[in-house]
Amino acid sequence: MNQFTAVLDACVLYPGTLRSFLMYLAVTDLFRARWTNDIHDEWMRNVRKNYPDVTQAQVERIRDLMNTNVRDCLIDGYESLIPAIALPDPEDRHVLAAAIRSGADMIVTFNLKHFPDAALKQYGIEAVHPDDFLNSQLDLAPSIVCAAAKRQREILKNPPMSVAEYLDSLQRQGLTQTVSGLRPFADLI
Repeated sequence: MNQFTAVLDACVLYPGTLRSFLMYLAVTDLFRARWTNDIHDEWMRNVRKNYPDVTQAQVERIRDLMNTNVRDCLIDGYESLIPAIALPDPEDRHVLAAAIRSGADMIVTFNLKHFPDAALKQYGIEAVHPDDFLNSQLDLAPSIVCAAAKRQREILKNPPMSVAEYLDSLQRQGLTQTVSGLRPFADLI
């Protein structure tokens, strides 16, 4: 298993399409995906708030599937680090604390301004936009990333998606570079 470790922030686990793509990649062991129960609570709470038709049982099922299928994903024992961490948004300190505790290389997040380089550098951690992260995974292992994308697309039944529709759904998540990188491999997706 690759020891490259990425903590996935709640904001990248919130959108279903992106969360699913990250999970299909995480089970390949291309990288170590990590998170905490606090991160789960945050994305689940926001999904429930913004999509009232989604039940608590549904988000708990997704959480449980993530925890069951991604090896060694849950981080614990980071809480004591939180008070000593300074970030622009104090509500994000738990994410950095978890990254420190787990020895993560990076935090994958849309909220780059919440994790400035100056605050992370001392811990050897960087914050990376999910598009940059996924694009780098595609550069490292195109066949693995394409196979994960294909598995995700093929499981979509309501409604099923063509490759073009699937890539458009990733584009809507702000994954511009990733989609550009995947287009030449459309026949593998």
